[in-house]
Amino acid sequence: MRARTANRSGIVIRRRVTPAGDIIVTLLTPQGKLKAVARGGVKGPLTSSLNLFHHVAVQVYQGPHNDLASVKQAVLEGALPTLAEPGRYAYAHLMAEFADALFQEGEFSEQAFDLFSGALRGISRQPDPEWVALVMSYKLLGLAGIVPQTARCARCGTPDPAHPDPLGGQLLCGNCAALPPYPDAALDFLQGVVRRTVRASMDTPVPPEQRPALWRALERFVTVQIGGVHSWTQLVPMQAAASG
Repeated sequence: MRARTANRSGIVIRRRVTPAGDIIVTLLTPQGKLKAVARGGVKGPLTSSLNLFHHVAVQVYQGPHNDLASVKQAVLEGALPTLAEPGRYAYAHLMAEFADALFQEGEFSEQAFDLFSGALRGISRQPDPEWVALVMSYKLLGLAGIVPQTARCARCGTPDPAHPDPLGGQLLCGNCAALPPYPDAALDFLQGVVRRTVRASMDTPVPPEQRPALWRALERFVTVQIGGVHSWTQLVPMQAAASG
């Protein structure tokens, strides 16, 4: 493997400081996910640029014997200060961890970058950041090709299911279900969110009292299909309590 230098522009979706004072960051870029290390970054000039959710332009160097690329330069291209607000930060962090779980390093997806950056902008600006996060989470799933089954019962295949699947986060028919059916608005959302445009979904929000069931379904589905996402319980406590 030859050494190489590359320039990338992306959003910091993960940040970890090591005991040695290095900063290990994961960026979502139009060219895919990139993981790199800023050596001594905590005490250096890069620390303020490489914060979570920052849009940065970086120059990275990949040595012939290094697993991680090294960040040589980082320039802040954009930031959304309102994401630090308690009512928004939790959802932004959830989206970042979600994107990290869905997309692999080196996987090219300009659509994923555009969708994720749009989600952060919406969470930072919209008066209902929870609804933005819910819609965009399902849209990211659809882009990754991991779509919940809604046309037929996830257990027996009966058409037009309307009941929650507490184990897999999909839909069950009345014969297979132990829980009452979803209210009309929640069911319509689950059946149409992946194929609808973001604008169409944003214009028809599900009432807040019906959303905990949608978060539960999303959590179960993601856990089964992808793996655990810690932010469900750590950073969205109101939904975690509702799912108990």
